[in-house]
Amino acid sequence: MKSALQYYCERQRRVWPGWRLVAIGVGMLSAALLLLSSAHFSQATAQGSLQPQVEAYLARLSGRGFASAAQGVWLQMGDQVLGQHQGSKALPAASLTKVATTLAALQQFGWQHRFVTTYLTAGSLGTDGVLQGDLWVLGGEDPFFVWEEAFAVGNALNAQGIRQVRGDLVVAGRFYMNFSQDVARSGALLRQGMDARLWPSEAQAQFQTLPPGTPRPQVEILGSVRVAQQIPSEAQVLLRHESPPLLHLLKLMNLYSNNAMAEMLAEAVGGAAQVAQRARAAAGIAAEELHLINGSGLGVENRISPRANVAMLRAIQSLLEEHGLSLADAFAVVGQDVGVLERRLLPGVMIAKSGTLPSVSTLAGVLPTERGDIWFAVMNSGANLADLRTSQGEFLSQLQSQWGSPTALPERWLPRSVDTGSRTESSPRL
Repeated sequence: MKSALQYYCERQRRVWPGWRLVAIGVGMLSAALLLLSSAHFSQATAQGSLQPQVEAYLARLSGRGFASAAQGVWLQMGDQVLGQHQGSKALPAASLTKVATTLAALQQFGWQHRFVTTYLTAGSLGTDGVLQGDLWVLGGEDPFFVWEEAFAVGNALNAQGIRQVRGDLVVAGRFYMNFSQDVARSGALLRQGMDARLWPSEAQAQFQTLPPGTPRPQVEILGSVRVAQQIPSEAQVLLRHESPPLLHLLKLMNLYSNNAMAEMLAEAVGGAAQVAQRARAAAGIAAEELHLINGSGLGVENRISPRANVAMLRAIQSLLEEHGLSLADAFAVVGQDVGVLERRLLPGVMIAKSGTLPSVSTLAGVLPTERGDIWFAVMNSGANLADLRTSQGEFLSQLQSQWGSPTALPERWLPRSVDTGSRTESSPRL
């Protein structure tokens, strides 16, 4: 069964019907290009410079009608720059903006942070299971509170003996559900999720993905759903619901390039300006190389240089390494993970994040080779996105082939086993 996140992404993703036929043709073309170019680049490769490959890549784009002034490339191994084109120029980043959001969130909260949603009441519970009073929800900016979380909360309230609420469902703070930042709408969705009799078909489908024997919650709200500014001082805590750890949330956000999650996390950090400031400081980026208007990448006004993209990815890797983790714990492993890169024609061993807007295609990550890890950022603009994506795949496959393609993701890049579950803790005081 599909997850709530997959449902969300499928509603937003436009699938290109001809990708399979093109994939066959591109594979044959890539093989031919590798044979033709290997002799030409052999001397430069031996010297450790990939600038000739960058120039050849730009020439191929130019031959296909893409202006070199609209393209950016940065290739780096360790502290050595291997090749670049407009490396310090801030270009439309699209969803590479989420790299900045990832770095800022890790900096501010730490990878183990959980967002907490608290449930309270100032009423009293009778022996008949009826709560006399309102049920209050204090949002804690959880960006991945979906149907399954509402089911868990409803079941936890049932376990405390609450079957019916005579008052209202009152929401305060930043409470989000099913990727909606509309607090009132999120409250209405929570009301449905906590009462199986109100489930729409999508909630029914999500329930089928849960372990057999999972109870169907039944918390009936007799009043309305309303939004308030603050919780009554006399309210008592019923339970706390904790999100999965931040690292898992970031992985999901990046796998599916979920704009709503990115916006919520950016707001939790303090907004786009704070995200940019934290990212620049953490990665040592000049102000002119990173400018953001949001945390998702929607809008060409989000601009990041190719060099800055690589610097941020390396800063994320440094943060994660301190805890025995790697970039693969926060971004897609090509060929292994589901998400927006599933159907891309890319090297078989790579960790990456992509970005797409009308006339913008970007890709950044790390390309393991037998000679070492190539950190890369390729930022393209032009009318034919399919052609740009094909060219990116050819270019990176060529680099990896020339420097030696690993048969599998090297040990240093393997994702680690981390907790991915949410938690609900009851605090009955009624």
